[in-house]
Amino acid sequence: MAGEAEAGLIIGPVIGLGIILGLYELILIHRDENFRGSHWLGHGIHSVVIMVAALFAVMNTEYFLEFTGLIASGIPLISNILAVRIAVGLILVIKMWSVSSVIKGGGGTRGMHEGFIHIFVVAVLVVAAPYYWPLLEPVLEPFLPSWMLN
Repeated sequence: MAGEAEAGLIIGPVIGLGIILGLYELILIHRDENFRGSHWLGHGIHSVVIMVAALFAVMNTEYFLEFTGLIASGIPLISNILAVRIAVGLILVIKMWSVSSVIKGGGGTRGMHEGFIHIFVVAVLVVAAPYYWPLLEPVLEPFLPSWMLN
């Protein structure tokens, strides 16, 4: 990951993984809450957009910290790349838990939640994306446009 900051922002893999993980979250929430209609499409678009934003933050953390000079600041949590990525993951967990709690459940009740294990799995997949992307890139290369491959 040391060469990322010199290379610039990572955008292609963020979009590719964002679509994959956003659809994965949509499948999980649909399974957990069993909702239909316009909520399904609206939440699907929302899931993909939020996933792309979270992955952009996570996969470009080193670039951002070097660009702003925070990596050299020595502030324990802010200058630690992994700590910043975990913080993004925690924000994502809170977002997913909150959004899933406002969806009407069976009988019109409010307060259904996506399963916490599912939320945790998605957050871990987002936080770990910079580490597993180099392993996935050769496998996904035939399916992704060349601009999505760094």
